[in-house]
Amino acid sequence: MRGLLRSLWDEPRPPRPPSRPRRDLALAGVLAAAAVAEAVLRPDLPWRIPTLLLTVGLIALLPLRRTRPLAVVAATFGLSGLATAVLGGQSAPLYTTVCFLLLPYALFRWGSGREIAAGSAVMLANVAVPVLFGAPADTLGGAVLFSAAALGAAVRYRAGAREREFERARLLERERIARDLHDTVAHHVSAMAIRAQAGLAVARTRPGAAVDALEVIEAEAARALTEMRALVRVLRRDEDGPAARVPHPRVGDLRALAGDSGGPAVEVEVDDGLDDLPPEVAAAVHRLAREAVANARRHARNATRVRVRVTADDTSVHLRVSDDGDPVTRSTTGYGLIGMAERAELLGGTCRAAPGPGRGWTVAADLPRTGAAA
Repeated sequence: MRGLLRSLWDEPRPPRPPSRPRRDLALAGVLAAAAVAEAVLRPDLPWRIPTLLLTVGLIALLPLRRTRPLAVVAATFGLSGLATAVLGGQSAPLYTTVCFLLLPYALFRWGSGREIAAGSAVMLANVAVPVLFGAPADTLGGAVLFSAAALGAAVRYRAGAREREFERARLLERERIARDLHDTVAHHVSAMAIRAQAGLAVARTRPGAAVDALEVIEAEAARALTEMRALVRVLRRDEDGPAARVPHPRVGDLRALAGDSGGPAVEVEVDDGLDDLPPEVAAAVHRLAREAVANARRHARNATRVRVRVTADDTSVHLRVSDDGDPVTRSTTGYGLIGMAERAELLGGTCRAAPGPGRGWTVAADLPRTGAAA
């Protein structure tokens, strides 16, 4: 209980209260005019001029209710209670003062925990003052104040929940972009690094092989730039909707891995009938396979072959990527493996990377054929 009260006490103000000066000034002007008209038309109003001046003065504070909620509540309810005490509990406020119900709403909507506690004390004192002078307790007025405050708290909670949901969506989008950037660039950069190393090794003895390596590096760089530009178009918001025009990678596109130069040879086997996979599943299989191949080219020592196998049954799609490199004694960690596991988990699947039964490394991913469950 103490922890809950402490968290409420330490609650900060919500960020970015709206600024609506023209609307608030117009509201204050209309309410002030209504108060003047009521003071003129009500014959039973005691203390007409002081009551009118006090009401109009407090109405002028309404535009500050979001940025200075405690100050406005303290001034409004404090001066109202003081006026009631001075008049011996016989004051008859203008009906226009019903607008002050905006203040408990604004206090609970935009105030900090400390401001809410202090403002609530001021409002309770305002309700209790007439009782001290023998007036009956205004149960209805207290209930209305409580309802306005509860409405402000409910709106605050809902806005906070929406903000947290938006923040979660932003974080997920950042993770997705990071995975896509890594998956897009890693494959081509790995091929360029491998060919650059090979070119350096033979540059003095076989200049022609070095030229071939440079041509491969140029081709891989061009492909990387093309994919990066496609990804940037997805992230930009143009009125023509370029994101919809960027094609999703398909499982069949993995066959192009077999034609990539540099490093161990890549063998790709893809079952027939996988062209109808949902775009998110096809894209995940494609990204996982390319990342696994890139990892094999970077880390598999003395590997001569990388095998990519994609199969499916009625419920799942299975991806296996293995190499025949030297036996691996310990696993490596990095953003690549983490991103692969996260990509599979987002669709309700799994992705595991472990040493192969005899040699090399094996990546195994199993994804639901229909995508993530609703």
